[in-house]
Amino acid sequence: MNIKTKISLGLFFLFTVILIVGGISIYYLREISDDAKNIIKANYESIEYMQGMIGALDSIPKDSTSMLRLKKNLKAQEGNVTEIGEMEETVRLGNLVNELNKLYSDSVALEIRHCIFHITDLNLKAIIRKNAIADETAHQATLYVIVIVTICFLISFSFIVNFPGYIANPIAQLTASIKAIANRNYEERLQFNRSDEFEELAKAFNSMAEKMDEYEHSNLANLLFEKKRIETIINRMHDPVIGLDDKRHIIFANTEAIELLNKKEEELVGHYAPDIAVTNDLLRRLIQDIVSNNNGTLTGGNLENPAKPIKIFAHGKESYFTREIIPISITNTGEKKPVPIGTVIMLKNITPFKELDLAKTNFIATISHELKTPIASLQMGAKLLQDSRVGNLNDEQSRIVSTLTDETQRLIKITGELLDMAQVETGNIKLNLGSISPKDIVEQACEAVKFQAEQRHIRMEMNVPEKLPQVQADKDKTIWVLINFLTNAIRHSPENGDVSIECVPENEQVRFSVKDSGIGIEPKHLEKIFDRFYRVPGSDPKKGTGLGLSICKEFIEAQRGTVSVRSEMGKGSLFSFSLLQAHA
Repeated sequence: MNIKTKISLGLFFLFTVILIVGGISIYYLREISDDAKNIIKANYESIEYMQGMIGALDSIPKDSTSMLRLKKNLKAQEGNVTEIGEMEETVRLGNLVNELNKLYSDSVALEIRHCIFHITDLNLKAIIRKNAIADETAHQATLYVIVIVTICFLISFSFIVNFPGYIANPIAQLTASIKAIANRNYEERLQFNRSDEFEELAKAFNSMAEKMDEYEHSNLANLLFEKKRIETIINRMHDPVIGLDDKRHIIFANTEAIELLNKKEEELVGHYAPDIAVTNDLLRRLIQDIVSNNNGTLTGGNLENPAKPIKIFAHGKESYFTREIIPISITNTGEKKPVPIGTVIMLKNITPFKELDLAKTNFIATISHELKTPIASLQMGAKLLQDSRVGNLNDEQSRIVSTLTDETQRLIKITGELLDMAQVETGNIKLNLGSISPKDIVEQACEAVKFQAEQRHIRMEMNVPEKLPQVQADKDKTIWVLINFLTNAIRHSPENGDVSIECVPENEQVRFSVKDSGIGIEPKHLEKIFDRFYRVPGSDPKKGTGLGLSICKEFIEAQRGTVSVRSEMGKGSLFSFSLLQAHA
């Protein structure tokens, strides 16, 4: 029997109960009503007739119409005889009334009264008897209705209590089983011992769970194999790799990472990374830029110079590693927004490249130093050739000597910049930090390029307030940076152009800016303008080596400052650097 039929039968049952209770109540109410009607019609009316005859009998000697009323009530009584013995008394009463009608006599009138009283007494007794019967009927009706209503109430109450559970309990069990399946408990089964739709639903559900369980177990071996293969690949990698989940717990670390951290695998995997970092400086440095937000998910912190190599003592020597933090996220089925699930930290050993770079730097420094002597000799020779005491030169010879002098000067500048770059790369920048007035820096730099500006008729405008805070800087290197900016500005500004120098306090720093009136730099070149040996395409190769701005950047950053550039085609360029105030 299906559920629809059961619900219909249940509702039909309740409807039947209502009909039974209503029918019994109506039946007994009609019985009581009929008893009451019988009393009124059969007995109460006879008593009224007798009272009418008494009244008429009392007024016969005085009222001529009294006999007529006496006969009228007698006739009505003759038509309402209902009790045993009442007929005989009514016939006798009729004879007495006829006799009285012929000749009035007190003795006849007295007999009529006795007869009337006897008929009234019969009806009064009948009323009492019938009233007792009506009371009994009402009592039985009440008893029957109470019994039937109680039985129907118990049955209905049991139906109301059990029937919803009959429908809802399987649904609740089905919901719990579905949640179990959602939690990957594919061994969950439904058992409904009933022949309805729920039994069919249980069979379909169990069939689905069996297939999912079969699918899960059939893929478990493949998943374990893939997991093992991935772990093997990660462990065979020569670069340290560490994986964190979204709560910053370490979920894996390959052999290189374990060796580098000087920890056992069981001391790392499954543990909270910040707790381990308390006693491990290297791990603390690796995870310092990975922070958790309020929801516990990982987000990238403020990476301070992420390209800077990390120096680690590994493999019996000082080694250099670069760190790469890779956030991992997935997009769940039915969702559009990716959800972060963890982070992978990868370290790449760049020690061989660092050693090659150091060898290159030493080579450049050595060659540059060795070249200074022959270049100085060439410069001295060019000066001697230009001296008239040695001999006069013709125009062609003068041109050649002038070119030789310019190229020698260019070689001196290149070797000087190469030595500065070697100093920067080896980390041997010697800073003589002190409290310096920004105005002194600007004035000395402008004085150094004054002659160059006058040659090209460049107007230099200084905007330096008198009461600027002093900066913490190396005076010589800072002046060298500003001279480099001014030289580039003068070189790239048209003749009769303008170059402005500005100093302004800014967030516990002082910003130095140099703005030219040249053609500007295309946006695609701005990101690389401070890279080594990078020159904007189209620049005169004889007017720069591509090292000046790179060295400027290194000098300023060594003083805990920053450099920047802004440019717009047709409106010139603005190069600036910021240094910390002396009191900061």
